[in-house]
Amino acid sequence: MTVWLNGRLVEDAAARIDPADRGFTLGDGLFETIRVKDGAPRHLSRHLDRLAAGAALLRLPLPYDLAALSDAMAALVAAGGIADGVLRLTLSRGTGARGVLPPADASPTVLITLAPAAHMTAPVAAVIARSTRRNEHSPLSRLKSLNYLDSILARQEAAERGADEALLLNGAGRLAESSVATLFLSVGGRLLTPPVADGALPGIRRALVLERHGAEEAPLTPADLARADEAVLTNSLGLRPLLSVDGRPIGGRPVGTGSAGPVLARLLDDPEL
Repeated sequence: MTVWLNGRLVEDAAARIDPADRGFTLGDGLFETIRVKDGAPRHLSRHLDRLAAGAALLRLPLPYDLAALSDAMAALVAAGGIADGVLRLTLSRGTGARGVLPPADASPTVLITLAPAAHMTAPVAAVIARSTRRNEHSPLSRLKSLNYLDSILARQEAAERGADEALLLNGAGRLAESSVATLFLSVGGRLLTPPVADGALPGIRRALVLERHGAEEAPLTPADLARADEAVLTNSLGLRPLLSVDGRPIGGRPVGTGSAGPVLARLLDDPEL
């Protein structure tokens, strides 16, 4: 497999990340997961703008401008010959001495990989995670950081409890998102999603649904799941119906039945999503 590492295409067996890289030792970095369709990265400018905003917040220098990163992805897609796939761009602060304080002269690492698409379309049975919560007060809740341990804990718990996915509450007990996706609820004719202030990651597809389908940000609690006519999970790799939470069906449908409701069907019909 060919990867793009620090300015050049190399075979993955020859790619090397320094053992002192802070992305490995401290999770000091960011990533973006980008769908490739018909040979082109989808919504690339939005992904790169989010990456740049996250890097600015972390005071993590971007060693390549956004045009160069776009060219790198195009080169990798061409070299990989995968027209329907997933790009992952990983940015770390690079190497540094032991300790938490970043080096003043950081030399960041940029790795871009390409894999065949893993479409996320299957219906989901979820649980509300008990093992961890989303920290809505942390600026990291708004970033795709390399530290995904809260999501990992939640997803492990879901598997142990026989579910496909876990919903994360924030510190105030309100719904934030799932371990890997934005949550949308259709309640009384309104399409609602937790606000960023409640710990929701500002997802790319989330923004498109807000812009194109009249969705609204609103604080949501577990009680709202019982009022919802339909629930949908979205991220850059797919849109999935959420059919039950903690064994209770969404929208009055029996657990284990049903697929796309009218809201999800409308979203799936939008070629821009």
